[in-house]
Amino acid sequence: MTADLKLGINVGYWQRDPDDQTETVLAAERCGYDSVFTAEAYGSDAFTPLTWYAARTSRIRLGTAVVQLSARTPAATAMHALTLDALSGGRLILGLGASGPQVVEGWYGQPFPKPLARTREYLDIVRRVWRREEPVTSDGPHYPLPYPGGAGLGKPLKSIVHPVRPEIPVFLGAEGPKNVALAAEVAQGWLPLFIDPQQIEPVFGASLAGRPDGFEIAATVVTIVTDDLRGALEFAKIPLAFYIGGMGARDRNFHLDMIGRLGYAEEAARVQALFLEGRRDEAIKAVPDELADAISLLGPLGRIRERLDLWRNSPVTTVLVAGVRDEPTLRALKDLADS
Repeated sequence: MTADLKLGINVGYWQRDPDDQTETVLAAERCGYDSVFTAEAYGSDAFTPLTWYAARTSRIRLGTAVVQLSARTPAATAMHALTLDALSGGRLILGLGASGPQVVEGWYGQPFPKPLARTREYLDIVRRVWRREEPVTSDGPHYPLPYPGGAGLGKPLKSIVHPVRPEIPVFLGAEGPKNVALAAEVAQGWLPLFIDPQQIEPVFGASLAGRPDGFEIAATVVTIVTDDLRGALEFAKIPLAFYIGGMGARDRNFHLDMIGRLGYAEEAARVQALFLEGRRDEAIKAVPDELADAISLLGPLGRIRERLDLWRNSPVTTVLVAGVRDEPTLRALKDLADS
């Protein structure tokens, strides 16, 4: 159980021009929200919008949910992170994730196998850069430093910038039990997506058993405040159908696997089949109401108050509200969380 459930916001991807959510971020800061998170897939990056919001705020923590490992070398990610952390006065949370094989190999042109080993090695290098204890080297098979071969002139280097914090918090985006266990072992937090608060202990209890004190779980939760619960459910099904059906290969889709662990394997397989057949409207309708409701906060404020207790009674430490932009609603939600 979380004694003091925090609220943050997840503004997602920067997708169109203009998609400046500065006013939403400023409103969240005024309302006392803990954090704002940005995302990246295969379009906009996560760091640039977050820097934009960092320059306009003073208190709210700044997170990435998530920066994709294959988008940058470990040293490049460490440089981005230490720079933004310094410019923002030490407010960064670096959220990292392996993504999936379609994006990693199809978009970034990098190999996907052994994502857990790559994550461990990647994070070790990032932290070596921040600590500046010695020139950075790595003898790992995935990110060797200096690079073996090439011109043969590679030299171990130490960052010329002293980070504001040599231990910037790192959260891992993870869906599989082994990846969640890795987060509990090597990171300061876990960023789950599409998670039912009542299923965290049954599904991931063993993976989280070794987490240290202070470990954070920041769950992105689609939130729609409305008297039209049916309409809210239909809207909440849209991203579910897209991730189950389109964000992964037919035979390897981590989001589909995650929904299966929550008890909807058969339904998820049908959603994927419909989506891949181009029957997207049918795929959305095929998402079970119970699933969309369990992983979201939907309906009038009174109903959301009751359902917030499910999150409060789970290991989740922060609910990242997704989909709310106006200050009155943000403030009403914060009041519910504080009551």
